[in-house]
Parts: sequence; C-alpha cells; structure tokens
Amino acid sequence: MQRAALFSGGDAQMAAGDLGELLVPYMPTIRVPKSGDRVYKTECAFSYDSPDSEGGLYVCMNTFLGFGREHIERHYRKTGQCVYLHLKRHVTEKVPGASGGALPKRRNAKLFLDLETNGDLSSDDFEYEDEAKLVIFPDHYEISLPNIEELPALVTIACDALLSAKSPYRKQDPDSWEEELQASKHAKTLVQLDNGVRIPPSGWKCSKCDLRENLWLNLTDGSVLCGKWFFDGSGGNGHAVEHYKETGYPLAVKLGTITPDGADVYSFDEEEPVLDPHIAKHLAHFGIDMLQMQVTENGLRDNDIKPRVSEWEVIQEAGVKLKPMYGPGYTGMKNLGNSCYLNAVMQAIFSIPEFQRAYVGNLPRIFDYSPLDPTQDFNTQMAKLGHGLLSGQYSKPPMKSELIEQVMKEEHKPQHNGISPRMFKAFISKGHPEFSSNRQQDAQEFFLHLINLVERNPVGSENPSDVFRFLVEERTQCCQSRKVRYTERVDYIMQLPVAMEAATNKDELIAYELKRREAEAARRPPPELVRAKIPFSACLQAFSEPNNVEDFWSSALQAKSAGVKTSRFASFPEYLVVQIKKFTFGLDWIPKKLDVSIDMPDFLDINHLRARGLQPGEEELPDIAPPIVIPDDPKDLYFRRFFLVALDIDESSVMQLAEMGFPLEACRKAVYYTGNLGAEAAFNWIIAHMEEPDFAEPLVIPAFGEDASSGAAAFGAVGLDNQPPEEMVAIIISMGFQRNLAIRALKATNNNLERALEWIFSHPEVEEESEPASDMMNMENNANANILAETGSEGPRIKDGSGRYELFGFISHMGTSTMSGHYVCHLKKEGRWVIYNDLRVCASERPPKDLGYIYFYHRIPS
Repeated sequence: MQRAALFSGGDAQMAAGDLGELLVPYMPTIRVPKSGDRVYKTECAFSYDSPDSEGGLYVCMNTFLGFGREHIERHYRKTGQCVYLHLKRHVTEKVPGASGGALPKRRNAKLFLDLETNGDLSSDDFEYEDEAKLVIFPDHYEISLPNIEELPALVTIACDALLSAKSPYRKQDPDSWEEELQASKHAKTLVQLDNGVRIPPSGWKCSKCDLRENLWLNLTDGSVLCGKWFFDGSGGNGHAVEHYKETGYPLAVKLGTITPDGADVYSFDEEEPVLDPHIAKHLAHFGIDMLQMQVTENGLRDNDIKPRVSEWEVIQEAGVKLKPMYGPGYTGMKNLGNSCYLNAVMQAIFSIPEFQRAYVGNLPRIFDYSPLDPTQDFNTQMAKLGHGLLSGQYSKPPMKSELIEQVMKEEHKPQHNGISPRMFKAFISKGHPEFSSNRQQDAQEFFLHLINLVERNPVGSENPSDVFRFLVEERTQCCQSRKVRYTERVDYIMQLPVAMEAATNKDELIAYELKRREAEAARRPPPELVRAKIPFSACLQAFSEPNNVEDFWSSALQAKSAGVKTSRFASFPEYLVVQIKKFTFGLDWIPKKLDVSIDMPDFLDINHLRARGLQPGEEELPDIAPPIVIPDDPKDLYFRRFFLVALDIDESSVMQLAEMGFPLEACRKAVYYTGNLGAEAAFNWIIAHMEEPDFAEPLVIPAFGEDASSGAAAFGAVGLDNQPPEEMVAIIISMGFQRNLAIRALKATNNNLERALEWIFSHPEVEEESEPASDMMNMENNANANILAETGSEGPRIKDGSGRYELFGFISHMGTSTMSGHYVCHLKKEGRWVIYNDLRVCASERPPKDLGYIYFYHRIPS
C-alpha cells in the first residue's frame, strides 16, 4: 500500500511541532515491523474482538499484538507500552438511488484492513470504511490519521508497514500453512456448452487414454480427462491440461471430491486451485446434484448418488427446519477450511465442567500471568476459546428494536455470530505436519493431541484431563504353558471394534450389494443404501474377547509360542470417551470407513469389565527377557541408526526434500535419522527439528561404538535431567527389558547403546532391585495413543468410581475416510440435544446417535 493512499486528507488536531513533541518520549518504543514479525491487526490476543467490534482493536506499536477494549489496559500495565494503533471498521448502509437501487455515498471511503467482510451483509447494500488513529496511554490521547505531514517519519513508516502487513499465521509456519483459496475470476461468467453431456455417477475414465484415476471434469464442455503425472508415479498423462491449451476452457473439478460442502476446483488459466461460488449450478448443468454426492479418495467413482437418506443428510439433519440457539454455550465456530474436526472436539471439551472451571473459571488469573506474547501460550488460548464459546458474547439473537434503531441511524452494527478459532488453531497445531495444514484430519487423533498438550501445560493443582484418564489391565497368557502376565497402562479412549459379523440385517446387505454391483456395471444409479445394523452388545462383547498376540515370546518356554491378550478396566474414568473403530485400511492403504448403524445406549453399565488381577490358581510367567538377536539384515532400522559406521543415504528422498526448499545437509540428516524410510518420514523429522541451531550443519555419522548420545540428540529425544534418548530406551524395551532398567543402563554408559547392553548382562542383579521409574512417559500422538503407566510412588492420577454412565454428546463423521468429509457435534444441554455444525448451532430434532464416531459419557453418581 502506498503511503499517500493511506494518509490522505484529514484535519490536524494540533500543530506539527506539538505532535512531534508529544511523541518524542515514546519514539524508542515504536518499531517498524520487519520480515518475520507477526502483526495481529485482525484479532485480540485475549478475545475475539476485532476492528469490526464496537470498541475496535488496539495494536501495540512495539509488540504488534492486538487487544480489544477490555484487555488493552492489562497489556499497558504489564509492559508499559504507551502507543497503540487503534483500528475500527464502520459498516454503513448505502443511500438508495432514484431508481430504488443502492448508491455509494459520496465520500472518501477507505479500505486498508485485511479483514473478511460480514457474510450476512450484501456488498451491494452496505459499504465499509476503515478508520485508524494513534492512541497514547494512560491519558487515551488520540491522534487521528492521516497526519503524514505532522507525524514524525518513523511513526508514519511504522503505521504504514503495520497496516500493510500480511496474515501472521502464514509467517508462523510457512512450510505447512496452506493459502486460503480465492474465488476464480472465471466462476461468475463461465460459459457452459449446451451439448447434452451428462456425467454418470460412477465408471469414469479419461476420454483420451482410458485412465480411471485422477480424473477432472471440464466445467465448460463436460470432458473427463486425466490430470498431471507426479514424481511418485501417480497422477495421469496431462490430458486435462492439453485440452485447456487447445480450447481455452479454464475451470475443471476433480471427480471423487464432490460433496454437499463443495469440490476441488482448478483454474488452468490462473494456474492454482480456486473456489467456484457457483459450483452447484455448474455441476447441475451436467446432471450432478451436489447434495447427493459424497467424496472418494481414489477417483474411481463417486460414492453413490443416493436418495435423501445418506449420512450427510441424516447427521446434519437436513430437510428439517431447525431452531437456531443463542446465548452462553451455544456459540458456533467458523470452519477455517477442513477445520470441522477441531470445532467438533472443542465444543465437546468445553461442555465438560472440569474444563470450564480450569480455563474459564481461572480466566483472570491465566490472563494476568500470561507471558508477554499470549498468542504463544496454550493456557491463554484455551481460556480465550472457552470464554468465546461459553460467555454468549458472540452468540446474540437479532433484536427487532436494534434493527429499527440501526435503520434510523443508517449505522449497521454487525451481529456477532460465532467465533473464528484461527489463532487457536495456528498455535495448537504449530510444528505438527498434519494439524497445521488445511487438510481434513481424524477427530480422535486431534482429541489425543489436545490431551497431550493439556498434560504438558498444567493449569492449577488439578489437571482437567484427569477426567478422561483410566488404567487398563492387560492379561497376557501363554497358550501352551497356560501361565499369565498382568500389566497396566494408561489410556484415554475406549476403542470399540465393529462386530460386522453380528449384523442383524445380513440378507438385506447381501441383496443390496448384488444390486449395487449390477448398477455399477450397467452405469445406472445405485439402489437405495442399506446400512449394516450392529447391536452395541456385540461390539462390547468383541472388545472383551481375547486377542491373539503376534510374535509372542514365552518366558516360561524360553521360545516363541501362541499367546492371547485380554483387556479390562483397572479403573473407570469420570468421563468415558468411546471411539467406534469404523475406519480400516483398503488395499490402497487409504483409510476407509465402515458405514454402519450401532444402537448406542443412552445409559451404559460396564462394571462387568472391571479388572480382577491375578486369580487363585493362576501362575505368572517368569520375568525373563528374551535373547538379543542382532539382525542379519544390515538394513534393519535400529541397526542402521546405531551400529553402522556408514549408511547409504537415499539420495532420491534427499532431492525431493531439497526441491521443497530445505537446506541440503538438513535433508541428508533427515533421511539418515529416519532410516531411509522415505521422503514423508524425513519431512516429519525436518518439521520437528528445523528450529535447532545445528539444523543445517553437515551430517556427522558416529563410528561403531562411539558415544551415540550426540547423534541421538538429533532426534530431539534428550530429556531433562540427562534423560536418555527415548529412541534408545525403546530399542532396549523392545528386547524384553524393563523400562527402568533400560534408563539406568543408558545413564551408566553415557547413552552408548552397545555398552548399555553389555552393562545389563554384566549386572543381572540390578534387574531385580532396580527402583521403579519415576518419570511419566510423554503421550505420543499416534493412532492408538496408548500410554504406558509409569507407576512411580504415586502412580498416574485417576478418578476411579462406578462404571455406570450416561451419554451427553457424540461427534459424527460424514465421508468415506478420515482424510475427507465433515464432522458435526451433538451435545445434550439443559435436557435437550443441540447440533453444533460449525457456525450453525440449532436445537436437534432427530439426533443420529446410531451414526456417531466418538461418544462422550459422564459417570452417574452412585
């Protein structure tokens, strides 16, 4: 933005010399934003106030943090910073013209704030004007801008740079942030040929090469053509691009991505993915009804044009007029682009009293003791989000009297409808390769990721995540000797398998599958969906049954044998989270979902699953470790990491990473330390270690027997108090030794893995008398996320009690895999069910309790 465009016109409030003299004491505190500085000019660090809010937003001219009117005094008292840039956007109704249409007012309207316009207001009827002024605390002295001639040059440059700064969220994580899509310039005026082309619901193939994947539908003439070829061998032959070069038809949609919420659209002319606001109309031209479409991952066929009984409509309660809900606890959350998984989980989390008390109840203390940059503090952002959802401040119903007053004054006061969790998402997902992207994610994985952060950032003496924690007793039995071993671990989710074999409508399912295949072969619309009906009791029975243990080594037989494992609850949590294991992997390793209906109970009693411990007559397996087997294959991952003098690094993976812009030596280290597992694993290593000072230093491979602690430190695993690297501990544990023994051996040998193994065999007595480990193992964010219980003197914090529960919420997923689709949350509040569908919060008429993915139960008091 040119300075002249920003500071033009305006009346000086005082003489130039007076203004300059007024600002002289504060000049050392006024900074010009540099590259890498995060400028928060659109959102308060402590609330969801913005320049659109009634009080506007104050941006500190030193830290570039934004504050609403309620929080600006706190920052001034804490930092002593006095000069702030106050930003305010005014929304005004346009003056009606003689013809009845709206005409813009004849005045110097300025738009210099990078803000989203209110979607409820038509740009044809309203105009926006941005106002900026300097405010000096504590006297609240205001200097209206523009004042280019009166202000010192440094102040003018600083204001101009601040107002021109881009979104801070892209700067926080440039490698994983995905740009928000923009509407295509061709969307509004796109010409569609009336050539009679109709696209079938399945069986697509490229019209030039017969490929059946990565197919694109040209929105002008209906041609179905393959996309570009990718370096990994996937993709197509580029016929869609060739067609554009021949015809100039600019927009295409990827088949297999069309859902009721949108589709992936690409503009060949603009050379980037785009939004098509008229996508429903453009698809209808070729006979495609978006409301009946669902996404697929392989592009072979759309997942059925179905009658209005699809899970998309059932879960979202489409076709039913739902009454909007307003007030405290009924605040919606904006979808930032596939962020519905986050919205659904956070709505459920902040419906729990313990989380409400921990963060919203302690909000003044959390805010007062927050660090100088509260945008980077977990507890501050949790308290901010909780207050935004529970205060009712951003969920107010429209009032008729207010509407009349606004019309009389020609001043429109935007009605706050929900919050945008952009700052929260940017912080909580920072450094995570998946959650920091704009791709769809698994709500269960995000829930565990959140619990991990709650565990690592305690607030007060009691951690709210304690309400989810429970102990699992695992009973492992050698089938030959009949001897047993009992162990305990910590968990947060009860994973319930889907007992497909217990479906009560098997005949209907078989008939449906035959009809579906016939329709697919004949390229006809598929029959009405028949969903498997699974009794909840069958799923609970499947959970309690023994499972085979792969590669079981029996210490009683000193050899491999058949073994079975049974899991029971050693304690029951205050809040029981139940995940239905609907997702499995297809032959292409893409997660697929089992579309089933399970009669989940409103009241649940699992007291019969209480663990009983070692029973009379049972004999324990000897506590003997299996023998160490040095791998014959030098390609073994752990052998590569710690025993080889040199490693042949996969240069193709190195080059793939280097082409992304990472330093070459960092790429070599990433491939080496991930054992040549491929570019994706190495990419994750880079994301986790790119802030380390030696990130781009040359790779140094330790010689055989050399102290490996420095090399292992590259994993980021060296903990506090000289804790051994977690990778080395895991290797020794995998050989059958106890964790505390592995830690003691590594500490005794300065984290040298080879010498640690020798130490263990030369100190057999230590295994019996070693003290229990006192450190609680950090929770890893993986698919199972089961945590080993490090039973120190106090043990893990649990809230044991009765195993009787009542359902109060569930999260449902629509779509064919965790990599796509949409999440919705239903919660029971004040005796009625409420649906939380991003910004839309309504009273639920038909809560689809049988189609949920994650269920939330609270304990019934005894």
